Amino acid sequence: MRSASTEHPSSERPQRPDVPTGVARNAPLMALDRVPWGEIRDSTGSATAIPLLLNGIAWGDADTARSALDDLRKRICQFGFVVEQATAATVPFLWELAKLPQVTCRPQIIRLLKNIADARQWESTAAAYPKLLNRRENPVVWERAARQAVRARRGEIGRLLEDQDTEIARATSELARSLDT
Repeated sequence: MRSASTEHPSSERPQRPDVPTGVARNAPLMALDRVPWGEIRDSTGSATAIPLLLNGIAWGDADTARSALDDLRKRICQFGFVVEQATAATVPFLWELAKLPQVTCRPQIIRLLKNIADARQWESTAAAYPKLLNRRENPVVWERAARQAVRARRGEIGRLLEDQDTEIARATSELARSLDT
């Protein structure tokens, strides 16, 4: 009998952190396992840490959530304008978290979505250096896909604009203005 190969750990699914007991199947982030995180890249290399960070944002206390979001931002939208291959796959989960009242850093998540929607770094670079478009890994495609992923869920802005938290409403207004352009 053969045993499973251990030569390719990047193909293994990441372990999810403990989720509170009694959480329903329709709980946040249930679709994380559908994304092949080990096959895509963030700014650090393999994107396998992204599910753990998203869970930290969803289930962590304020400090844990803020730290996880800061780390996630560095991995998918460095400096607030440089997106990565994993960014588009992460965006639907950011939208999901932005709507959840128990998430403590919702305004910051919405601002991250705005940063992604505004990202044009790779397109600007490709305009000056067209050879960038000939690379096997094309960051211009990643950037466009990430912006499209934000736009695809813009129908959820109305609900966020009505939030009682003025910081959330303000961040959402900024995102809405960005998406109108």
